[in-house]
Amino acid sequence: MTDDRARGWFRSGSRDTTQLDLVQGAPVATADAAGAHATRQIDGALPSAPSVPTPRDAGHLDGGHAPHPHPHDDDHETGGLDLSAIQVRSVEQHLEQVLSAVPTPDSIELAVLDAQGLLCAEQVTSSRALPGFDQAALDGYAVRSADIAGSSPERPVELSVVGESLPGPAEPASIGPGLAHRVAAGAMLPTGADVVVPAVWTDQGAARVGVHADLAPGSYVRRAGDDLAPGDQAVGVGTPIGPAQISLLAAMGRDRVLVRPRPRVVVLCAGPELVDVGTVPSPGQVVDVNSYALAAAARDAGAEAYRAGIVPGDRRRLVELLESQLLRSDVLLLAGTFASGGFDLVQEALAELGTVQFTQVAMHPGSVQAFGRLGRDQVPIICVPGEPVAALVAFEVFVRPAIRMMLGKRQLFRRTVQAVAAETLLSPLGYRQYLHGSVMRHPDGGYVVEPVGTEHEAMLARMARSNCLIVIDEDVTEVSAGGLVTVVPMLIGS
Repeated sequence: MTDDRARGWFRSGSRDTTQLDLVQGAPVATADAAGAHATRQIDGALPSAPSVPTPRDAGHLDGGHAPHPHPHDDDHETGGLDLSAIQVRSVEQHLEQVLSAVPTPDSIELAVLDAQGLLCAEQVTSSRALPGFDQAALDGYAVRSADIAGSSPERPVELSVVGESLPGPAEPASIGPGLAHRVAAGAMLPTGADVVVPAVWTDQGAARVGVHADLAPGSYVRRAGDDLAPGDQAVGVGTPIGPAQISLLAAMGRDRVLVRPRPRVVVLCAGPELVDVGTVPSPGQVVDVNSYALAAAARDAGAEAYRAGIVPGDRRRLVELLESQLLRSDVLLLAGTFASGGFDLVQEALAELGTVQFTQVAMHPGSVQAFGRLGRDQVPIICVPGEPVAALVAFEVFVRPAIRMMLGKRQLFRRTVQAVAAETLLSPLGYRQYLHGSVMRHPDGGYVVEPVGTEHEAMLARMARSNCLIVIDEDVTEVSAGGLVTVVPMLIGS
């Protein structure tokens, strides 16, 4: 694990986050005798820099602009949007722009059960002692430790049983020398008793009991305030609210708690070819899967997701829709294709409400991204490609970390592992490649990964069969079979 600042992920150096190094990872296989992993890298042409170089830095581009790694996929990712005048950004640069602009939602007070999975936003101190009285930790006999000193199975000590206590309201009781009080777990301890002898260490007598164990004072007794004394911290700021924290809050009498709320993410999709689920598409039409997939991904990341569906084809209605969605969103997420040669309907509507900058990011799939702010409250909007595979990859790289930052999570990114490539992997120079793959444990230890489908496939079924993303850095063009690659396991909710 490395600090984000060590790799230039956040140039300001102020991010309070932790993240696994996508390049280094945790190696699970060794190099061959020559110390090589059969991975061909391009060196000499790339300048030394604290961040990953962009394709513009690679010194191989014609006319100063990066070629698309798979030109025949352009229409799927951009819808023909003319990006010839747009400078290419690195993944880190675009991610930094998104993370630096996402808001920190105001803390809200929720019922403790509704707060499960969120981070506590207040310092919760106890106003009472827990437990509130001395109580038996298990079933047995409350006695004075001085009365059972030296007892053993061979030489038991006999005591008179003078009462019995069960959990629940009860009158205070007391014992003196030579006496015992039968108690159940959780029952109030009689005054004078300083130890509870488990029933199994006695003869379990009713009027007189033989004790077979010599126990130290305080054994099997829960003293008042053992868990918390008045004024003690119970739950600190930034603590995840789970079953244990809910248990403690309830014991303190707290039925509500201040937390960092789930960010509200509204998902919209643009494209004249889209029809809603349940509609049989005509030739040239496709079902809108992005609004469902991205809403599910946002929910998996911890957000409160709202699926607004397909945007209307009328500019005025589109502006009204966007304005209405801004009222209930912390982030707008828009997937779609955009026309070349100037603004299309969606771009015109966005320009009317704020500023959105389209850019080309050195990644594949999903090189065309956009980010901006809309409305009076400057609500962030993140635009991702309309091709479903590219949309979900872009969500994983840019949107999921933003959601987790708004939640207050310290770990913004999924954990990664290093895995041995089961076959040769190719990647375009200057672009960070994300391939869907299947990772599995090797019988001899470590992990083995193989791509699902072929490199040029961008199919939903292929994505659904995968359980990870294979990440190939910008300066690597080929990973031979047996080489090491970085793998991001795509575990639900991780």
